[in-house]
Amino acid sequence: MDMMEKLEILTASAKYDVACTSSGSDRKNQAGGLGNAVSMGICHSFAADGRCISLLKVLMTNGCIYDCAYCVNRKSNQTRRAALSPEELADLTMQFYRRNYIEGLFLSSGIMRSPDYTTEQMIAALERLRNTYHFRGYIHVKAIPGADDVLLSRLGLLADRMSVNIELPSRESLGRLAPDKSKNSILKPMSLIKEKINENRSDLVKYNHAPRFAPAGQSTQMIIGATPDTDYRILTLTEGLYRKYGLKRVFFSAYTPVVEHSLLPALDTKPPLLREHRLYQADWLLRFYGFQAGELLDEAAPNFNPLLDPKCSWAVNHREQFPVEINRAAYEQLLRVPGIGVRSAQRIVKARRAGALDFAALKKLGVVLKRAQFFITCKGKMLEGLKVSEHTLLRSLMSGQELAALEPPQYEQLTLFNDSDLAALPAAGIAAHKRGDWP
Repeated sequence: MDMMEKLEILTASAKYDVACTSSGSDRKNQAGGLGNAVSMGICHSFAADGRCISLLKVLMTNGCIYDCAYCVNRKSNQTRRAALSPEELADLTMQFYRRNYIEGLFLSSGIMRSPDYTTEQMIAALERLRNTYHFRGYIHVKAIPGADDVLLSRLGLLADRMSVNIELPSRESLGRLAPDKSKNSILKPMSLIKEKINENRSDLVKYNHAPRFAPAGQSTQMIIGATPDTDYRILTLTEGLYRKYGLKRVFFSAYTPVVEHSLLPALDTKPPLLREHRLYQADWLLRFYGFQAGELLDEAAPNFNPLLDPKCSWAVNHREQFPVEINRAAYEQLLRVPGIGVRSAQRIVKARRAGALDFAALKKLGVVLKRAQFFITCKGKMLEGLKVSEHTLLRSLMSGQELAALEPPQYEQLTLFNDSDLAALPAAGIAAHKRGDWP
């Protein structure tokens, strides 16, 4: 099998692994080295199926000793298999980098022989990149659950970001669809990576040239829609992962049926992309807006409203907390108003020190008044002429696509003339008759 065939198989197998993020690691090139890692702005691209992919996203092998029902690379799936040697992977990365195709590497792998052997192969590839080619660009590597702690520690010293895929949101789902994996085998490397990152921070304070361990932190991924787990369960788990393991990101991947299995959705089921989008919006609220999972969902309402984004949905269900007076509200209260983001809330706090704000000023500060007008007052008054009815409120909070789905299509009889031309015809006819132009 030539290199092109291997690349075709291994990049196609890797596209279900999401990592749409900037590197978060900042490192300049040195004399004799090659490449830079930039904390923000690493280029991303989109696959044909709409998924965001970044860097050279490739597997070392799509062969696997595990038989996870949801995975296209599971051992019982009849598909073409390929593998790259550490030398081939390192050489391929450098060729892509020198052609300016990529700015870094996203490396994952199926399990070859054992987790330890697979991790050793990945270490060999990264050591060749870092030590032989002196490649200093960004590297994101997937840690293999079940690998020895010593091997994972070596891997973390070679990569900028590490991630351990949690895959499914509950122990029950994991046991049913991925019997070769366990909750402990996934959470143990997460805990190790967190400890190593914390130790490394202390070492860097004492020793300026101490090697850095995964400076861009760790992340994980969950598959959405392959199991009956609710949004509430997924969001609660997400919140716990951020708090306990200090993750940089939790990625959600809408399940795309690629293999037939009695425990999975049918092959003609569409990926739940809107649900994935709502979870990303809620994830943003957890990380930057001070929300908690229990505020957005609960056991009684365990799934997000498909018509409203999570922040608007929360505001509609908590009207007793509104309206908020823009000129006196705390920063945390402003963040909870639909139409006010982090940046516009910061601008409001800064601008109102110079004088009281009105609705015209809010618009200049970037506030989306179409949404915010129902939840705020300026100088004690709501927007002049505003009618707050349930129908108006919901229509204003829904986006154009959501509204289009609710509104029936408007039909119109085609004509060669527009309305203004037709309206002028009677008057033109009378004038022509008076002139005697018509018989």
